[in-house]
Amino acid sequence: MLRSAAPLLLALVLPPALARDALPAPESAQIDAGLETYTPTSDVAGTLSSVGSDTMVNLMTIWAEEFQRIYPNVAIQVQGAGSSTSPPALIEGTARFGPMSRRMKAREIEAFEARHGYRPTSIRVAVDALAVYVHRDNPLAGISLTELDAIFSTTRRCGHSEPIERWGQLGLEGAWNSRPIQLFGRNSVSGTYGYFKDAALCKGDFRPDVNEQPGSASVVQAVATSPEAIGYFGIGYRTSGIRPLPISRRPGLDYVEATAENATDGSYPLSRYLYLYIDKRPDTPLTPMEREFVRMVLSRRGQALVVKDGYVPLPADVARRELSRID
Repeated sequence: MLRSAAPLLLALVLPPALARDALPAPESAQIDAGLETYTPTSDVAGTLSSVGSDTMVNLMTIWAEEFQRIYPNVAIQVQGAGSSTSPPALIEGTARFGPMSRRMKAREIEAFEARHGYRPTSIRVAVDALAVYVHRDNPLAGISLTELDAIFSTTRRCGHSEPIERWGQLGLEGAWNSRPIQLFGRNSVSGTYGYFKDAALCKGDFRPDVNEQPGSASVVQAVATSPEAIGYFGIGYRTSGIRPLPISRRPGLDYVEATAENATDGSYPLSRYLYLYIDKRPDTPLTPMEREFVRMVLSRRGQALVVKDGYVPLPADVARRELSRID
């Protein structure tokens, strides 16, 4: 833990392959003109700790860096081992902020309430298109959620008649017909793992041969170096060595690209909000430092950084609703 207000400290719990050749966000990821302009205040100093999502760790980091540029007397610690690490940290008081790429589960909320006597406050801070990636040389045009379930699960609750284990079963011909599909994904501590399980596997069970990785950067690296690979992670982590697949909800429907517009309007099947959970008593305001950090994140300034990191900014009406949770 940090002991004093000092220059920004970022303690990143990440795999060695953090560095990513991030592509720019889709051109349609425009900042809503209705978002508030952030106006700095005075007397903001202290320490701030964040524990949670690996998907959001880069985003939390650039928000923290920007916040420290505005307020030099703030020190921030950011850890990103997975969304499931956030509730225990908030419960034990080792973090005030808990970024999560999924909603907190009922049992996690109950455990927090049992300790503190009130529920954590959740704030939507960005939109993400959870993308399914293949190697850039893979010619597959698109995939359905039903087919994804048959690839990644043992249960096939989405309705496919048989497991899909070869690329030829998806219509690829020639040398690709007999190539086995190599599976990569996140581990169970990840919110992305939980979201993909619910949304793409119809809450079924993963196959045991999915190569689970400790972070999104590791999945990126695996797919980029394995021509037969398929993997899933947030759109903000895409690189030039891989390609996101357009997705349909069912076979025979049109494929939908993982774009900002499609994620925002919900037409992309695997779009989701990213959350920041806060330890806030209902009858007590946040500290000035905590309040101003949330205000900056939900402002035009903070949402511009969302776009810079490859995610989708919030509509202004959503940002206003989220701000009302801390006022």
